Amino acid sequence: MAFELPKLQYAYDALEPHIDARTMEIHYTKHHNGYTNNLNNAIAETDLEGKPIEDILINLDMNNSAVRNNGGGFYNHSLFWTVMNPEDKGYLSGELRDAIEEMFGSVDTFKDVFAKAAATRFGSGWAWLCVHKGGRVEVCSTPNQDNPLMPKGACGGTPILGLDVWEHAYYLNYQNRRPDYINAFFNVINWNEVERRYAAAK
Repeated sequence: MAFELPKLQYAYDALEPHIDARTMEIHYTKHHNGYTNNLNNAIAETDLEGKPIEDILINLDMNNSAVRNNGGGFYNHSLFWTVMNPEDKGYLSGELRDAIEEMFGSVDTFKDVFAKAAATRFGSGWAWLCVHKGGRVEVCSTPNQDNPLMPKGACGGTPILGLDVWEHAYYLNYQNRRPDYINAFFNVINWNEVERRYAAAK
């Protein structure tokens, strides 16, 4: 079966003023949709066709740029939309909060480390919070549409929170003020979903 663009669970304007409706619409309908279609074209009539996206990325030939770029773009954005929510966001709590405090000392320090990873990623890329087996968490960043599932990924482990710092994710509203966009992201994180992903991956 071909990969399908996952349904967005909220309206384009639902994350305003933090992420504007026009950016959301273009990002979802043009960029994510493009990665989805290009991924399907890249794996058509190959042994990758029909495999889960996680399996494709974990076992990826990093020299296969079409699958690397479009498979990463498909997976990364599919995660990105779900770790934001305009309403029922929950609070950082429970085992995930404990793991973050154990690794970083405090939630505020974690936010600083995550924000720095996003702000200092040169050019286009992503910032990630990942979990390793056993529950240890780590922050890292990756270039372009790479992610920690790929061979020799920056964090290793499983990404449970990701922030897109390509200019198309923020430039209409924030122009060159990437740090303002990063700070705004913390207002829309869906901690219920991040905690669900943590529990499933650890």
